[in-house]
Amino acid sequence: MKEITVISGKGGTGKTSLAGSFAALAAEQTVLVDADVDAANLSLITRPRLKETHEFRASRLAAIDPERCKRCNLCRELCRFGAVTEEYTIDPIECEGCGVCFHACPHGAISFEETLSGHWFISETPYGILVHARLGVAEENSGKLVTAIRNKAVELAGVEGKEILIIDGPPGIGCPVIAALAGAGAALVVTEPTLSGAHDLERVLAVCRHFQVPAAVCINRFDLDEKNTAAIEDFCRQEEVMLAGKIPFDRAVVEAVVQGKPVVEYTQGPAARQIREVWEKVISLPHWNKG
Repeated sequence: MKEITVISGKGGTGKTSLAGSFAALAAEQTVLVDADVDAANLSLITRPRLKETHEFRASRLAAIDPERCKRCNLCRELCRFGAVTEEYTIDPIECEGCGVCFHACPHGAISFEETLSGHWFISETPYGILVHARLGVAEENSGKLVTAIRNKAVELAGVEGKEILIIDGPPGIGCPVIAALAGAGAALVVTEPTLSGAHDLERVLAVCRHFQVPAAVCINRFDLDEKNTAAIEDFCRQEEVMLAGKIPFDRAVVEAVVQGKPVVEYTQGPAARQIREVWEKVISLPHWNKG
């Protein structure tokens, strides 16, 4: 199976448009994962039909039983986050779920229960099964949720006999990115010709090297600043990172999102043509094969 993780060092580079187009180009061979669980939007261009909904529980919050509480004040003294109020209740906004008060309470007055952190879904699309998720407002453990939906997608790919797993990864270099990237066959890093794009490209490529994941680079909207594009190309040559392609600015990409379609399905314009070339290049490389 070929496992392709599309990531970016920053948001707004166009990775979801590429991931959706890749899914359209490899239709019926793929299982899709939207690993940007904090702001999932691959569903905007894949027209999913929901099949299953599952709860995700990964966080814990403390709660004080007023009938058992003796107001000894130990929990307030130990809580580093100021979550225990003067009335000896737990402020759920301030509570970080560390569990210190639960373990320290000499009267057994504090419970420490799992809370609903979000939901994950299995949907059908014209391009294959989509496994996606929605983390609750201000909830944490997004990396754990990414791991859960990625593992489910691998399982479904095996059951369905699919050849390609396409992961639309989250932006940045944090825990959810690591969860989407670690152990992948390879990564396609989407960047843009800006100073912040170039800087964050360096950071995300360092993460790829750390986890020994082969990476290629795609420069989106390259013609908006050809000087910065040339600098990124020079950087890729110095770092011996393959440049998979350069995609020009094309208003049809935005129009395709408005129509809820991958750009390669919506138009045969310049951006769509280059996306096809990028796909043909990366899918043919032997190091994309997982395992």
